Amino acid sequence: MKDRRLAIIFAVVLVDMLSFSIVLPLLPYLAVEVGASETQIGLLTAMYPLAQMFAAPLLGRLSDRVGRKPVLVISIIGTSIGFVVLALARLLPILFVSRFIDGVTGGNISVAQAYIADVTDDRERGKALGLIGAAFGLGFILGPLTGGLLSGFGYAVPAWAGACLAAANALAVALFVPESLSAEARSRLAARPKRRFINVEGLRHSLAHPRVGPLLSIRFFTSLSFAIFETSFALWAIAALGITAQVNGMVLAYVGVLSVFVQLFLIGRLTARYSDDTLILWCVGIAAVSLAVWGFVPGIGLLVVLMPALSLGLAVTNTIVTSALSKAVGRDEVGGVLGLQASIMSFTRIPAPVIAGLLIERVSVWAPGAVAGGVAGLMVPYAYVKLCVHPDRKSCPEDDPLGRPPTEPAPPESAERNP
Repeated sequence: MKDRRLAIIFAVVLVDMLSFSIVLPLLPYLAVEVGASETQIGLLTAMYPLAQMFAAPLLGRLSDRVGRKPVLVISIIGTSIGFVVLALARLLPILFVSRFIDGVTGGNISVAQAYIADVTDDRERGKALGLIGAAFGLGFILGPLTGGLLSGFGYAVPAWAGACLAAANALAVALFVPESLSAEARSRLAARPKRRFINVEGLRHSLAHPRVGPLLSIRFFTSLSFAIFETSFALWAIAALGITAQVNGMVLAYVGVLSVFVQLFLIGRLTARYSDDTLILWCVGIAAVSLAVWGFVPGIGLLVVLMPALSLGLAVTNTIVTSALSKAVGRDEVGGVLGLQASIMSFTRIPAPVIAGLLIERVSVWAPGAVAGGVAGLMVPYAYVKLCVHPDRKSCPEDDPLGRPPTEPAPPESAERNP
């Protein structure tokens, strides 16, 4: 039963990513058709993560109260509506409306993560969350390729395809995805005093948590460094290597394949052998070194050689930080804390392309890699101090996959988890 639910959620996230990524590479062309300038295209690109930043905690906490399934269905329907508006847009303000709608509903990934946290225990959660990372990778391999082929029939056609995929996805969730929160858990959560979905006091409280605070800090700075790489790679490849768009696409597809391989075949083995803290420490370090080297890569051959290490560092860090956050709070708060994480990640995608563009233009082609590597590198000693050095634990344990000291007993199974 558990494997079936995980397989369904994998399919849900995959189709969600397909519907999103099928139009993402074509958005600038749609904007040019309605007369947008380069600055306006940048603002249009920022609209999605900006809306997602505010909506993700709301969706996560709403799912804590009413259940994961209804929030998934409603949010995916919203994504479909956003794509319909995008396909019909003939004015720039309408394009902004379409991206806002899609951004507000795009926070449903945190709900899918919370669903997985509901149906897995601590030992298997990292591997299960790797399925979402694999779905991301597959979606970003297949989506742009499909969108490119469909664009031959007009730039609006991929938007219609994304709308149809999202609508079919919402129907599949409604018919085949069982609710992961028990009736007892939903009743108890509904009886609790209502809280504001987004407030500074809640963020302050999360950052003050001895475990959640450091993990969210690591998430912010690593996400910023990773976003600098992701948003500037195409521009860097042209400026530094002079490669064509076709070669650029092949390299990005190669990165996607590597990410899927790491998520499907390595993370499960790594989490079975090492603690979350150990994996975060080492993989942030691997990512930092790889990002710094990336900035100085002189040719396509060395870039291909570097990408496996970079993909390992990025993919494992992203998945394990999410897994560690889900274990740091009670099950009643999982949706909220993962929604807060999604907001942080969305926020970093807003300034990252601006930072990267300015560095390439004003400094040099190596600057984005150096800055991204430096930011991630600062998180290595921080992670060691905050996660690995405790009064009852002097170093990151490598023999307990849950990161517990040898004398700490395993937590009892939750009575609320569905079989």
